[in-house]
Amino acid sequence: MKAVSFRLSGKTACFRKPDVNQFAYFTYNNIHKPALLGIFGAILGLAGHIQLSNENRRIEEENKSIKKKADKKSLNSGYPEFYEKLKGLKISIVPLAPHGYFSKKIQVFNNSIGYASKEMGGNLIVREQWLENPQWQIMILDDGANEYGKLKEYLMGSKSIFVPYLGKNDHPAKIDEVQELELSSYIDGVKISSLFIEDKCEISKMPPRGELSYFFKEVSPMRLQEEYHFYEYENLIFTNHKIIQSSSDDIYSFEQENYFFM
Repeated sequence: MKAVSFRLSGKTACFRKPDVNQFAYFTYNNIHKPALLGIFGAILGLAGHIQLSNENRRIEEENKSIKKKADKKSLNSGYPEFYEKLKGLKISIVPLAPHGYFSKKIQVFNNSIGYASKEMGGNLIVREQWLENPQWQIMILDDGANEYGKLKEYLMGSKSIFVPYLGKNDHPAKIDEVQELELSSYIDGVKISSLFIEDKCEISKMPPRGELSYFFKEVSPMRLQEEYHFYEYENLIFTNHKIIQSSSDDIYSFEQENYFFM
């Protein structure tokens, strides 16, 4: 089995959590699969959420103009083009940080566009948590699809239609160390060197010999719900504990290390 691998990094990143927005916005520790698919969509020039909303609005207006009952569905109904075409890709995410944890810092800045706040002057003070110097090794499994072939071509050729960024356009992404890998079968009794879905693997409780034990767990977006694009979540693990057994067929090895593809 083949895969294309590259290092994804940046000075800062913010993959904003949608469930907290009072004192400050917080970020996920690792890039998640929907965000990665967004980066791939930018590289390939595929349409996103805004284009989908505009298209649904156009269809609704056309229905009204011909006196047809207007579609009552959300303007976000259906998947954006990048997600529809790329959601089947199998991806492995390897945090390149000690124990998988990146440093974070709260940034404070002003949003003074005029309508950001109802306070006098229209200025909104924003507090946002950013990752500092994040980097990951990303591997994409070759599924034989046209989208994979084109994405591999663009990555190997350092080409991109739109500028990829890490969460939002304040955080430009750097992509380097692109290479094609020949993967082997899963090695039994060895740890998984990437993030993996908790429910798919049974982890040994015995600490590894000769090194400090670590166990990082994060509830992370894995899929988009079709009608309103809400995140669907999975518990992701990053640990140096061995895997006793796995119910997944999406684990492959490279240079005697196992990687989980989700």
